[in-house]
Amino acid sequence: MPAASFAAGAELRICQAIPMQAVTGDYSYNPVFPDADPDVRMVPDYATLKLSPWASAPRAVAIHDCVELDGSVCQFAPRSILKSVVARYAAQGLTPVVAPEIEFYLTQANADPALALLAPSMRGGRVEVGQSAFSLNMLNEHSAFWDEFRQALDTLGVQADTWIHEVGPTQFEINLMHGDAVAVADQAFLFKYAAKEIALKHGLNAVFMAKPIAGAAGSSMHLHQSVVDASGRNIFSLDDGAEAPCFRQFIAGLQRYVPDLMLVYAPFVNSFKRYVSGSQAPVNVQWGYDNRTSGLRVPASGPAARRVENRLAGADANPYLAIAASLAAGLAGMDEHLAPSAPLESNAYDQAHTLPRSFTVALDQMAASAHGRRLLGDTFVTGYTAVKALEYESYQNEISAWERRVLLPLV
Repeated sequence: MPAASFAAGAELRICQAIPMQAVTGDYSYNPVFPDADPDVRMVPDYATLKLSPWASAPRAVAIHDCVELDGSVCQFAPRSILKSVVARYAAQGLTPVVAPEIEFYLTQANADPALALLAPSMRGGRVEVGQSAFSLNMLNEHSAFWDEFRQALDTLGVQADTWIHEVGPTQFEINLMHGDAVAVADQAFLFKYAAKEIALKHGLNAVFMAKPIAGAAGSSMHLHQSVVDASGRNIFSLDDGAEAPCFRQFIAGLQRYVPDLMLVYAPFVNSFKRYVSGSQAPVNVQWGYDNRTSGLRVPASGPAARRVENRLAGADANPYLAIAASLAAGLAGMDEHLAPSAPLESNAYDQAHTLPRSFTVALDQMAASAHGRRLLGDTFVTGYTAVKALEYESYQNEISAWERRVLLPLV
């Protein structure tokens, strides 16, 4: 939209189906989507209005909410789903606090999707082969990208904290500062958008697939969560610093409801290749104190910072939906006074793999889940699973390199 029109308050509309467009670009014809495909109004959140740091000419970007023409909230818009969950907390005088940790790879440009992703060349001409986990010297590589990316995050108001080199070759993790759930989800969205745009300017790809490179570590989006009351006090801790009962109830809610919502944390076929035993990607919803083998980890901290780290979401997850699903499950645990399992002190990979193992299992489980519909909305779950079924159908029409390599000569 021209800047003058935006400044004058001109109304922007899109088709209602667009918030639930498939990743393939297709649309579902499930009856939950009206055949007429009516418009929805795009209502700008002026707090998100920022200059676009990747644009060559002056441009700005603003995040909008989707509102039906009758004034009701669009049930298919992920930001609206998160807002509705946060409103449930507000109704009880509570505010959730969230901090994501986002992993991604930098790779060479990839013009042929049939070819594997490759690490980019370093200053000495070599490519990294993966022995630089948590190494400081690798943070000096690709400095032109990093300098521009960090400047872009400042321009966009993304409150980035620390960043490290992760286990995979040219894999990195950046932590965002904790804050309001919707604001943090906005920042996570803009973070991924900026990383891709700035990487392309430098002849690189910023890759947020959950498992982009065979044999290399997957990429996650860990979610640290706590809850504060109107005074700003962390309700997970009592006045004497001990755990409040609601802390374990929140964990119990995650244990009870997260498996039904797995398709939100792992939204694509590729996502499920990340959940490998021994890889620090969880295979169940065991919980433990400072135990990175468990799906739910309680980091070592003081009472004011007591929190739960949900380690299930991949880097490919929609941040609005992943945060909404996690917060909704935790709140249900507190409301229902659920009790968790005993904290695990041993290796969670020695326990049963209780999470859905494949896309289709997770799809069927979410579609049939009364809990999922109660937590995220019946209309949303119907629409979301319909779109995901459409994406899986597209995937089934592809013949992979594995099939040609292994089956062609032998069957």
